[in-house]
Amino acid sequence: MQRRGFIVKSGLLSTGLLAGTSGLMAASTAFGANDKINIGVIGTGSRGGGMIPFLNQIDGLDITACCDVLPFRLAEGVAKSEKQVDAYTEYQKLLDNKDIDAVLIATPFNTHSKIAIDALDAGKHVYCEKTMAKGLSGIEALVQKASTSDMIFQTGHQYHSSRLYAHVVDLIKDGEIGKVISFECQWNRNGDWRRTVPDPALERAINWRMYREYSGGLAAELSSHQIDFVNWVLGENPNKIMGTGGVNYWKDGRETYDNIHLIYEYPSGVKATFRCLTSNALGDYQIKVYGDQGTILLDYDKAWIYYEKGTSKELANVDGVSGATAYPQMQGKGSAIKVSHIDPSKQALVDFRDNILNNKMPISNVHTGANAAKAVQLSLDAMDTNKVVYWDQA
Repeated sequence: MQRRGFIVKSGLLSTGLLAGTSGLMAASTAFGANDKINIGVIGTGSRGGGMIPFLNQIDGLDITACCDVLPFRLAEGVAKSEKQVDAYTEYQKLLDNKDIDAVLIATPFNTHSKIAIDALDAGKHVYCEKTMAKGLSGIEALVQKASTSDMIFQTGHQYHSSRLYAHVVDLIKDGEIGKVISFECQWNRNGDWRRTVPDPALERAINWRMYREYSGGLAAELSSHQIDFVNWVLGENPNKIMGTGGVNYWKDGRETYDNIHLIYEYPSGVKATFRCLTSNALGDYQIKVYGDQGTILLDYDKAWIYYEKGTSKELANVDGVSGATAYPQMQGKGSAIKVSHIDPSKQALVDFRDNILNNKMPISNVHTGANAAKAVQLSLDAMDTNKVVYWDQA
């Protein structure tokens, strides 16, 4: 059955999140036995394999196929599915399966654009992991295809689906911390970022993140989430990007940098920094949003607000914001921003399901995904050339 025709004819609607109630989780739709979206997972490595347990938990999404070019990765993906699935080593054959309505693409970065375009041409809805596409030509080709397709295209910047992050964005836009003046973002780790390789011949296939042919390195794999967030808050794309990086610690033959330091300037004058380390994990993942009346600190699933002296407020129990707590890496006393939410990756897949059922453009769509991907590419250009790169140059 063609899923889109089925949706239109049946008039199915899911219970979505009402505007302004970002503290609530999207409610599940009651699905009948035949009201299923059959989804295939293309790429069952660490990310694709990690999404399969979430897919198992979501009503209305049925994993019916897995695909990977590495047999042992494919076997791992099939084993994680709670139902019997078809196994493919060639994604084109998976796309030929008329019973598959949608695909989740979690392959190496350089393959995203080609696979996603082929999937749209095959009449499949697409959830494409970040970063959306590699290189300006790949980004543009995918934008053109998705913009003219009848299928749903969602980019896998999962924090864009987080109800906590959405609530924080609402707070910022409502002026809770005054005029935004700066962002400070980091994602620090202490480890070589390598995967175990059972056979040296598989080094590049498994550790593709280390090689420029396949990967954008830390900027694409980590910083892109935070770049997407800053773009979202400001409603702007950076007009000027500077950066530096290098292979300065892990002297192991890798080509992508083991540390990066980026500075963005936005048309509004707001500045943002993005830093990733792989040899010191202090602070792990953080986003700090500085306003003239306060600061918001975000980590993976928690947030705090720190008001400037003379502007402190008692938030009480309004809009899911309550309580006060000290955060050890910040001076002073901050209020915890408490919002009911689920794992952002699971929420993103719930949203994907609902977007298909409602024929609705995702909030993390081909355009927001393209803007983050373009910023990543310009960041790589800035670091590689040691020059200031401007958005309009692209």
